[in-house]
Amino acid sequence: MKTLQILGKEIESFIKEYEEPFESKLLSEAVNVSSKITDILNQGNIDLLKNARTLIYYVINQKDQDLVAFAKQEGIAWAEHALTLELKLEWVQAIRRTLWHFVGILDEKKNITKDRVGIYTLEKNINDNIDKFLNNFFLNYTKFKDTMFLKQREMVEHLSVPIIPVSNNVSVLPLIGSVDSYRIQIIEEKVLNDIANTRIHTLVMDLSGIAMLERDVINNFEKILAGVKMMGCKAVLTGLRPDLVRKMVHSGIRFEEDAETKGTLQETLKQYL
Repeated sequence: MKTLQILGKEIESFIKEYEEPFESKLLSEAVNVSSKITDILNQGNIDLLKNARTLIYYVINQKDQDLVAFAKQEGIAWAEHALTLELKLEWVQAIRRTLWHFVGILDEKKNITKDRVGIYTLEKNINDNIDKFLNNFFLNYTKFKDTMFLKQREMVEHLSVPIIPVSNNVSVLPLIGSVDSYRIQIIEEKVLNDIANTRIHTLVMDLSGIAMLERDVINNFEKILAGVKMMGCKAVLTGLRPDLVRKMVHSGIRFEEDAETKGTLQETLKQYL
């Protein structure tokens, strides 16, 4: 039985010799992708046919490290340019079928595998490597997408914490919507940084627009108020609704030491402006 290295070189040479028929067969196997090859090239500078040849080279020559690195590169590129997993899966499976089609032709011509053991060994090697590529591709695609999602969410959350200066010494922070454990961290970061940058004396936090304040973040909110006080700034809370007050009281939270409370934002601004 020939070694996998020798078989790989024979398959590589055969595909190079029949490059045009190989590409024609590949395009016929990937009907949906073949019509989008130019669009994908223009959209993400991704040459599918060139990359198919690269993948096959790494697969049949057992270039494990290069294969994993290539899968990472491809996963990030497809995620960055919002190309769908459906197209990638169809393309790689078409590469698999086409590769085996030409391995079959080569075997008929030159009997490269010699025996059944050789066929099984070659099959396992090729399919395992293609699966390894797919697994690493999907892993890096998903990881990049998740990172982008978190960055976009952070940007949105920062925009949802607008600290509005109403005078040289007073700013207003109107909080709207639900406040979860992630958003409370954004609020803490932005509040303390803004106080440090602007050196305001009073921060009015209007809670009338809060739809929900999760119980486990109420304690974090108390810490924000303590931090505001430590920064030499006075915190004033307005718009406290009965349901929110009950939740705070039942949680054992008291704001008297770190913040002043007022009924409405309007009456507070009249006092401080």
